[in-house]
Formats: sequence, C-alpha cells, structure tokens
Amino acid sequence: MSTTVAGMVFIASLIIALALVHVPLGDHMARVYSSTKDTRLERVIYRLLGVRPDAEQTWGVYARALLAFSAVSILVVYGIQRLQDRLPLSLGMEPVTGHIAWNTAVSFVTNTNWQSYSGESTMGHLTQMAALAVQNFVSAAVGMAVAVALVRGFARRRSDTIGNFWVDLVRGTLRVLLPIAFAGALVLVAGGLVQNLSGLREVTTLTGGVQSITGGPVASQEVIKELGTNGGGFYNVNSAHPFENAAAWTNWLEIFLILVIPFSLTRTFGRLVGQVRQGYAILAVMGVLALASVVLTNVFELSGGATVPQAAGAAMEGKEVRFGVSNSATFGASTTLTSTGAVNSFHDSYTPFGGMMTMVNMMLGEVAPGGVGAGLYGMLVLAVITVFVAGLMVGRTPEYLGKKIRAREIKLASLYFLVTPILVLVGTAFAMGSAERRASMLNTGPHGLSEVLYAFTSASNNNGSAFAGLTVNTPWYDVALGLCMAFGRFLPIILVLALAGSLAAQSPVPEGAGTLPTHRPQFVGMVVGVTVILVALTFLPALALGPIAEGLS
Repeated sequence: MSTTVAGMVFIASLIIALALVHVPLGDHMARVYSSTKDTRLERVIYRLLGVRPDAEQTWGVYARALLAFSAVSILVVYGIQRLQDRLPLSLGMEPVTGHIAWNTAVSFVTNTNWQSYSGESTMGHLTQMAALAVQNFVSAAVGMAVAVALVRGFARRRSDTIGNFWVDLVRGTLRVLLPIAFAGALVLVAGGLVQNLSGLREVTTLTGGVQSITGGPVASQEVIKELGTNGGGFYNVNSAHPFENAAAWTNWLEIFLILVIPFSLTRTFGRLVGQVRQGYAILAVMGVLALASVVLTNVFELSGGATVPQAAGAAMEGKEVRFGVSNSATFGASTTLTSTGAVNSFHDSYTPFGGMMTMVNMMLGEVAPGGVGAGLYGMLVLAVITVFVAGLMVGRTPEYLGKKIRAREIKLASLYFLVTPILVLVGTAFAMGSAERRASMLNTGPHGLSEVLYAFTSASNNNGSAFAGLTVNTPWYDVALGLCMAFGRFLPIILVLALAGSLAAQSPVPEGAGTLPTHRPQFVGMVVGVTVILVALTFLPALALGPIAEGLS
C-alpha cells in the first residue's frame, strides 16, 4: 500500500470513528449540563467549596468565579513547582526557577501547556500529577463550561443568568473527562505506554552507550493531555517519545482523543438549543475547514518542496519512522486545528508551506474544531459575525437562533477576534525589534521569523506547540509568552460570557420572510468564508514575510 493511500485510509478511519461517537457523546454531554440532579460526590465537593449548586449566576458573577478559580490555580501550580524539592516523589529535582514556574503555571491553567523546559529533567512525579495533570482536567472543563454558558445565552428567554460556573466545572470534570480518561489510560497502558512511579533507570543503548530514562505516570497524563486538548508532554519530545506514543495505532487513538469532544460538542449545542440541525451546520463548517487543512498539510509534506525531500520521496526530516510522513502531518494538523499543542514530529522541519499550515490552523482562531469548549464558542462568535454581515447585505436587523444581533453583540464579537491578532503581531514585533531577543533564534531570515511568529501565535491562541529552533527559556520570553497566554485566554472568555448574558436577556424573535436560514449549506459556506477572509487574512502580511517567502525562495 502506497504512503498516500495509507494516509487516506488513516484519515477516513478517523472520520468514521468520530461520526460513530458524535451522537451518543454529544447527547451525553447535553444531559450532563442540563440535568437538575447532583451526584453524592458532587454534593460533597460543593459543600467543600461553599457554593450552592442551585444558585444561578449572572454573566458577571460567572466570570468572576472563573477568574478567581484560575488565579488560585496559577498560585497553586507555581507554588508546587517552587517547592518541589521538599515534596515527595521529587526524584531529586531542584525547585523550578521563578520565570519558568510562572510561565508553566499560566500555561497549564490557560489550557495552553506551552513548555519551556524538559519535563523528565525538570519536574518530579508529584509536580507532574498534582500540578500539571490536575490542570489538564480542570482547564479543559473551564473551556467546556464557557461554551455551555454561551449556548444557554442562545437558549434562554428574558433571563439574567447563564448557569453556575462551579456546577459546570465539576460536572464537566467528573462526568465527561474523568470516565473517558480512565478508560483511555487503560488502553494506552495495554498499548505499551509507561504507568509507574519509578525514578531514573540506566539502560544500555543499541550503540553500547548508557542512558538514564525516567519512568512515571505517563499513560494517565497522556490521555487527558489529548482528550482535554492540552498538549503538555511528560517528556521533552512529547508524543514522539515511545513512552508517550508507542505505535501507529496509539498515534491514531491519540488523534481521535484530540478531536472527539470538540466535534461532539456541536451535537450538544444542537440539543441544548432544541434545534439539532443547527449543530450539524456548525459541525459542517468545522469539518470543511479541518479536512481542507489535513489534506493540504499532507500534500505539502508528501510532495516535499525542496531538493532533498524530493530526492527522498517526502519530507521525512524530524518525523518518527514508526509514524511516517502522512500520519505525522495528520497529527500536526489536528493538534494545531485544536488547542492541543501535542506534537509527534518536529514542526520546525516541515516544508515551508507545511509549517505554514500549522500556523494558519491556529490563526483561524482554532475553531475547526478548536479546543475543548473554546472551539465551539469561537465558532458561534463567527456565526454571529456572519449573520451580522448577511443582515447588512439585505438591510435587515440580523438574527441568530431567534436572538437579535444588535450593536452590543457585534461589538463583543468583534473585540473577541481582535484580541489574538493584537497579541500575536505586537508580541512578534517586540521580539524581532531587539538584537538580544533575536539572538534566541536558531535561524535567520524568513525561517527565523517563522520561529518567533509561531511562538506568539501558539501562546496567544492557547495552543502550546512549538516550531522549535527558538530558545524561549529566557526571562523575557517566559514573561512575554506567559502574558500572551493569560490575555489570550481570559479576555476572549470575558467577552464570550458578556455576549452570553446579553443574549440570555433577550426575548426570542419569531422567524420571518427575511430571516437568514442558519442550517443550510448557504450559511455553512458563508461562515467558512468569513472565517478565512476575516480571520486568516489578518495574518497574511506576517505569513508573507515568513513561511511564504521561504517557500517561494
């Protein structure tokens, strides 16, 4: 079987598997977030938190609860890293330096999981489990909670509340993420991933050398790393390490875990607003953009746009031979289409246009299908902008799901999509404007710019993957990228919650002759167009100076 055919079968099998679980998982999540009953364990947690699960919150209270929880989480993760030499299972690791501890704490709390350190030589087992793995769960649950809050904004009538943050957080963690992660960890252990508490162990390599390898609770962290679209690896080489990704079929499973909740949340959206076809329309937009990206990334990597890759038959540099080019390209596209950031290949070694696709995926706003929760609320904001543009064309007040899109709603939606470009472009400009900061670049010219542009794109979009070739464990980069992660996560969330509150307060508007149908292919095509034109083209000048210039040279 040729490489191209094998890659097509790999992609087709993923699509079939995602289609099979779309309805049951989406319906399950709809029941989770609409149920009026709490489990015994949940009631215990609410008592410990001192919250009333039956008390609904306005969007402002919901936002303050989310920000308070995230702020405390940053302090806890920071503190564990700084004190890890005094904690059990430290493996003799020293305390993490201040600027790296800050960067890592913000990174994991914001679901970015950007790493400016080598995990196996920096973090002890307790730090990995109690600080990083815990945030893999709860940061994903925060994204899901915000998405559900926005959906309630569309579904409710004349309401000043959008749910309860603490209930949404706890339910998302206990009823959705934990059960799937538990089952997935068992499968990954059976597939050869490590799950223990052992320390350094010396082994003899094939060449006769001696190497120290760290064990650890890898499988349990790997599954939530992918399922929660987190991305932070236990080992420095992330999902290219055989202890994190042992074989071709575990590679397939990890991609499936990355995509399953974001795609299934569109079904949850349709069920909660009482119009399943609306969920299918959003799913179609995500599917079109995702398939286009995966295909283009595979084409660029399999064709190999330079002399050496063409002589070798494909761009194999930086890729694991047990995965090959196509499965690596599909993983790279999937991890940047979502906010996962996990890598099983070296994006810095991709062809110029293949590397550009990973950046474009993030620049789209990671909405196809995007991060857990974040992809859905990002796509719904794009849908709001689309109906507004359509309303301008026909001179009619735009509506979406029976809610008018007025000046307040469109201002919030517009500000949402201005945050990330400002962070990315301003951050890149500051980095390139200093000779000292440029010294962190391994390469000069267009490829060097691509390294810096990728770093700020990844941090500001809460992705976490790295183009590599850029030394980022410096105080300036750790602080700057940490700020981009924080602002790139919480400013859009505040705007989304404000939009949810504004929509929830409205009364539904009955459909009329001028109402734009938002469940038909016409609307799907319009949202795709708005996504590409409005969002992606914002970054075209920067891309022209980086990967496009390199690819055309």
